[in-house]
Amino acid sequence: MVFEEKWMIPPPATLLSGKEKFVGPGGTVNDFWRFALGDLRMNNARGYLAEYLVATALGIEDVRRIEWDAYDVLWNGITIEVKSSAYLQSWDQRRLSTITFAGLKGTRLHPRHGYDPAGPRYNAMVYVFCVQAATAHDVYDQLDVGQWEFYVLPRSDLEALGYKSIGLPTVQSRAGEKRSATQLRDSVELAARNQERSEDNAKWWTEE
Repeated sequence: MVFEEKWMIPPPATLLSGKEKFVGPGGTVNDFWRFALGDLRMNNARGYLAEYLVATALGIEDVRRIEWDAYDVLWNGITIEVKSSAYLQSWDQRRLSTITFAGLKGTRLHPRHGYDPAGPRYNAMVYVFCVQAATAHDVYDQLDVGQWEFYVLPRSDLEALGYKSIGLPTVQSRAGEKRSATQLRDSVELAARNQERSEDNAKWWTEE
């Protein structure tokens, strides 16, 4: 007898307002958000912020982060990986941080099929490198989008280099001039030309 395999499929996440209260001691969801993301200089928080800034700059409404996706943003059929870095950190520094971007390659994980047998690769069509450019704490403004610089590269450029991580000078030499948030739409559309989505021709990804 053949038993049909059943999957536990989660419902769509409930969009929280922040005012919700935990059952029992624990305060509100806003209290938790302040605890976890109250300092946008922290590495994880800055990474989430960069993804949010890119998504909103592209005009995506009701943007939500999906933790396990192989890319960070999907816009008009274009898959986008967002990388971020900053000169200033939330800890004491002897000098400004060197701007580098790691994790350019990743092994995709399909919830039903497991890890991609092709192994680590560049999974997005377009890569947006985001730099929080403030160099002094007295002018660092966590909410000023104008303090961010954006550089856009197509996947083919990174594949030609083959790097797992990349420094800002190399990004600048390949991407050219920095872009503002208002310039991202045109830059991403241009970079996406002739770039295929990674899963389009992958039987492993699309088979049931």
